[in-house]
Amino acid sequence: MSTTNTAVCRGLYAITDALLIADEQLTAAVEQALLGGARMIQYRDKSRDPERRLAQATALNALCRRYRMPLIINDDVELAAQVGAAGVHVGKDDPALLTARARLGAQAIIGVSCYDQLALALEAAQAGADYVAFGAFFPSLTKPDEIRAPIELLRQARAALRIPIVAIGGITPDNSPLLLQAGADALSVVSGVFGQPDIQAAARRYATLFA
Repeated sequence: MSTTNTAVCRGLYAITDALLIADEQLTAAVEQALLGGARMIQYRDKSRDPERRLAQATALNALCRRYRMPLIINDDVELAAQVGAAGVHVGKDDPALLTARARLGAQAIIGVSCYDQLALALEAAQAGADYVAFGAFFPSLTKPDEIRAPIELLRQARAALRIPIVAIGGITPDNSPLLLQAGADALSVVSGVFGQPDIQAAARRYATLFA
């Protein structure tokens, strides 16, 4: 893990959702999030249309590079490699972290979903993850059936880990301070940003928490 990777994993980490953003509005919506202060963007799209996914990821990568912010691709290591994204986020059902590292290189930012399990995070850190993500901490509109994680887990992880910690799941500007005080470095938000009428203003409400 490079010090550059560690430095960027702090702040608002905005994740796209095809159910919240129409295809033709995706790039503009992400730009609004960046203007509002998002420090990382994750392209998350579970569709089975490779041409569409490639076109969208290519456009978002160009946008993020212009703003000098990293684009992370959810689940798809090959897509990340294809568009030259900054990195990839993998989960328990995704290709192994070591496989992603071998494909994307030492400078890639690779994050790992660890749900409610500190042991998974410790394993990921040992294997070279750049950040780990825990959650859901609160009820989530995006993933209503997601595993719930206790806030105490963040305190335990902060004491045990030296890599950035990302919190996810039902995060609002009002409940964010609880997560930051417990040790989260970044807040991963979907509908709290992209489901709002003014995306830039919504992003800014989260970004100001890190000022």
